Amino acid sequence: MAVNTQLHMANNENNKKTERSPRPLFPKREDCSHVSCYCEENVWKLCQDAALRVPEEMDRCFIVFISNPHRTVPLWKQRAGREDDRLVIWDYHVIFMYSWDSKTCLVYDLDSELPFPTFFHKYVTETFRTDQVLKSDFHRFFRVVPAKQFLQNFASDRRHMKRPDGSWIKPPPSYPAIYTISSTHNLDEYINMDFSVGPGQVHNLTDFVQRFYKINK
Repeated sequence: MAVNTQLHMANNENNKKTERSPRPLFPKREDCSHVSCYCEENVWKLCQDAALRVPEEMDRCFIVFISNPHRTVPLWKQRAGREDDRLVIWDYHVIFMYSWDSKTCLVYDLDSELPFPTFFHKYVTETFRTDQVLKSDFHRFFRVVPAKQFLQNFASDRRHMKRPDGSWIKPPPSYPAIYTISSTHNLDEYINMDFSVGPGQVHNLTDFVQRFYKINK
């Protein structure tokens, strides 16, 4: 085989490897829009940014709402946590996921102490750990919604962050509330973990991991 032919084949292989590498979707964490206690809007902003800069990758992106019927979901390695393991019990949380292929999935969590992004398996191990040692009231469920669908349909008038007297529990983002032609507030549809209703699909922890982490491939 001629040397030029060998070089050509080697370049083709290198190009294939480059083409199959996940693209960086976002700048540094500190350059992303983030307002404390508004994780659903922070993730919506990530969606908006990705749709503008890398629209060809949006079919590989998913939004995940994490909650349960009791609104008590323990997550570790959260920046808001106070102990060494940074444990927080949220009523719900939202993350952005980039599922490149059956072997590679990245998690973008602006509230996590883990790197931005973190490989899916590491994120699950560090953040969710396992449900087996938890009481059933603390089991986590996951509503997975395609990023395109979330960006088009999600709406929030921020009512859940207001006290009965109308004052804010936490200061809201400076930009206007998110709304669509058909809705001004549908956040509860995403937090609800009923398997039979709502956008996307709801999974328990085991099924969620199996969907995005195919260990046998």
